[in-house]
Amino acid sequence: MPSRREVVRRVAVAVAVVTGLGAGALAWSSTLLGEYSVMDMGAGGAEGAGHGGHGTGTGAVTGGAAGVVSVTALAVDPDRPADVRVELVARQETVQVPGGRSVEGFTVNGTSPGPELRARQGDLVEVVFVNESVADGATLHWHGIDVPNAADGVAGITQDAVPVGGRHVYRFEATDAGTYWYHSHQVSHDQVLRGLLGAIIIHPAQPPSIVTDVDVTALLHVYGGQHTLNGRVEDEHVDAEPGEVVRVRVINTDQGTAAVWSDTPYRVVAIDGHDVNQPTDVAGQRLLIPAGGRADVAVPAPEGGGAVRLHVGGARSILIGDPDTTAPPAARQPSETLDLLGYGTPAPLDFDPTNPDRSYDYVIGRRFGLIDGRPGNFWTINGRMFPDVPMFQVTEGDTVVMHLRNDSGEVHPMHLHGHHIVVLSRDGVAASGSPWIVDSLDVRPGESYDIAFLADNPGIWSDHCHTLPHAVDGLIAHVMYDGVTTPFTINGTAGNHPE
Repeated sequence: MPSRREVVRRVAVAVAVVTGLGAGALAWSSTLLGEYSVMDMGAGGAEGAGHGGHGTGTGAVTGGAAGVVSVTALAVDPDRPADVRVELVARQETVQVPGGRSVEGFTVNGTSPGPELRARQGDLVEVVFVNESVADGATLHWHGIDVPNAADGVAGITQDAVPVGGRHVYRFEATDAGTYWYHSHQVSHDQVLRGLLGAIIIHPAQPPSIVTDVDVTALLHVYGGQHTLNGRVEDEHVDAEPGEVVRVRVINTDQGTAAVWSDTPYRVVAIDGHDVNQPTDVAGQRLLIPAGGRADVAVPAPEGGGAVRLHVGGARSILIGDPDTTAPPAARQPSETLDLLGYGTPAPLDFDPTNPDRSYDYVIGRRFGLIDGRPGNFWTINGRMFPDVPMFQVTEGDTVVMHLRNDSGEVHPMHLHGHHIVVLSRDGVAASGSPWIVDSLDVRPGESYDIAFLADNPGIWSDHCHTLPHAVDGLIAHVMYDGVTTPFTINGTAGNHPE
């Protein structure tokens, strides 16, 4: 039975919907989706500097018939042999959670998280994905890895969802070293929440700028309310000699922001797979990692022996040092947050964002309405509700600047597929530290960011909130390259439901 608060909310939604219908039934009917293609999305009227504006809303490809290319053709050399080849099998089954209670969810090769994949920078990675029993179909998206568009794993845009008994082959070059993860992008608000995910680590081809002695992964996920570290409801201990430096690769696969802190100094050496230039010690501050984001932190074991406790995600921690020592007590979470806008030392970018070819607004709001006949208080982009939201159209080689603003009252971890963005400013204050290069960025209520990226990876790319229920409720747009098209559709017979 719904609570009184829920009853009041439903009544409010119903009243708002009825009022809106009375004011303009045609406007509401435009949100009845049925089967559709992302090629038909896009709200006109907003202009991009230099090349015009958003998509026309007609699904037209601007590259001309002779220059049209399908997303399926945007792939690595099919004749190049794989350096790393694995098979990943997805199942819908009971997930065993060591230290806690089992939950109904999804596994990859029998576990959740699934196997940690490791490759070396420059390797050609080939993953054979098999759906053994995931009833709604499934895909694999390589979160944070700038794969070719054909390998992006978004159902209805770059492929059809893999049905039960089916398989799909993903091939991509591990171009950038760093910490990443994979997860389903089909009914992702359910499949990711319930465990269809895993880590992928790409080691650098050359010695890293910051050398560490021990390398460990700390994947954070909540299974049925249970906060886990690497799939277990328990803390971990990393054996390290006095003075040895441990690299902890924190991966936040949850729906909210994760905090990392310690009562001894640590350094943030990488964010979302990109090294921080000349990081300094962090003391008395917490590091916040957005949903979907990753951070590599370097923690030295105490010189005089003993151990240090690194808190990851609030509920779990990692003890680093002597395994026989008495564990240090938990440290209170600092109230002060490390500001990555000014952390580290400036360094030149590999493109110039000061004179962009395209400049777009991405303003997040909220209002009552209908999506596919479902009433609710939905998210808006530039004042428009899904699917009548902007299509950010670019040409390969463009420098693109986006002005993100959050007028919605909730935090949104924004994630752009296929690219990394550099943060230029927040609330009008210019970045002053190491280039802050990310693929997942928390935009808090009232905040505004200027960000930029180089359009160097042709395709059709999702640009959405990684609090995945927000994406279900309309907080998703796309970056579309001129001349690119897709044969796949959403809500059709193939059963594609990317969010």
